[in-house]
Amino acid sequence: MSRKQQLHRPGPQPGPPADDTGCAVLHVDMDAFFVSVELLERPELRGRPVVVGGAGPRGVVSAASYEARTFGVHSAMPMTRARRLCPQAVVLPVSHGKYSRVSAAVFEIFRSVTPLVEGLSLDEAFLDVAGARRRLGRPAEIARMIREQVRDQQGITCSVGVASTKFIAKLASTLCKPDGLLVVPAGGAVDFLHPLPVASLWGVGERTEEHLTRLGLRTVGQLAQVPLATLQRELGNAMGAHLHELAWGRDPREVVPHTPDKSIGAEETFDTDVDDPEAIRRSLLGLAEKTGERLRAGGNAGRTVSVKLRMANFKTITRARTLSEPTDLARVIYVTACELYEAAGLERVRLRLVGVRVENLCPAGEAPRQLAFDEPEHGWREAERAMDQVAHRFGRGAVRPAALVRRAVDGDGRDGRDGRQ
Repeated sequence: MSRKQQLHRPGPQPGPPADDTGCAVLHVDMDAFFVSVELLERPELRGRPVVVGGAGPRGVVSAASYEARTFGVHSAMPMTRARRLCPQAVVLPVSHGKYSRVSAAVFEIFRSVTPLVEGLSLDEAFLDVAGARRRLGRPAEIARMIREQVRDQQGITCSVGVASTKFIAKLASTLCKPDGLLVVPAGGAVDFLHPLPVASLWGVGERTEEHLTRLGLRTVGQLAQVPLATLQRELGNAMGAHLHELAWGRDPREVVPHTPDKSIGAEETFDTDVDDPEAIRRSLLGLAEKTGERLRAGGNAGRTVSVKLRMANFKTITRARTLSEPTDLARVIYVTACELYEAAGLERVRLRLVGVRVENLCPAGEAPRQLAFDEPEHGWREAERAMDQVAHRFGRGAVRPAALVRRAVDGDGRDGRDGRQ
């Protein structure tokens, strides 16, 4: 269980709902989202500890059911540790396509309520429902309606925090998990916050928490009583001011409907360190395929391609190249990534992780028509768009480069130069 999940939970609200006057901000968070989506197809696993993530020796937990969390399993934990804590857990692989489809449907529910939806990830978002009150009722009623529609239409549950600020709303949704609804009255934010541990404040990581504990500050209320100048002297001007404001429930941030992606990419951590250049190139090919698919799905193209190369000793280097024209083609991304890898001089160095990323994004419709390297008039572009259509209909992996198929079948580490046939 993570530090944030260890917060005291207030339990269900007794009697009538709390006063939601002035509480136009909702934070909606799906409950154990990846696990919940998997259980739609595996209902026989309900009630059992289930973990979604990479099963290899360097796999990481992406999500854990609440039954698994009682054993201490949580997201971002190494899978090897999760298996030690809960050996009876059922481990399922990550299926991003399924999660994206359910997420898109959930966000359609949000946007049917208000256009002011700020997505934080596939499974959580802020909503500003001030403009929806005349049409749909009070914020708490809107929150209840959203929970019902998500459950009825998608078969999963969510928790909703209702408050006057984003920070309080997000904290409320965390405290009422799973499958809960918590309203924090606008005038009750300080009473709600002050009994909580300092770790509940946005921006307090483990090191900051340790520092505050050494100062004798264990609750938000204790921190709130410290003079601003003292906090700034101990934590720095920016952090001190930030925590002082949050401790008194002040958060001026508005719900921002859309923040454009700054970059799109993918990474792979190997089960064992790899020093075979051909195996590295095959990995770069798979990552370029994922990145190109995500670019096209979002209607984006990018001008800068970068690679991340992490060695066995955890030293990490990045290399980047800016192209003459923006691209959304995996072929261009792959060739550029391979050239960057070769130029880095690490072709015989053991690597534990590689990554591919495209930056300096723009809408694909605004990008000039670019040809892939050695592309004929009808070639890679048409092939990649055809692959997108097949993947959309039959799922990702239904069609892929031959080199990746060979790796999946025999893992012999050969023939990764190009990978397309």
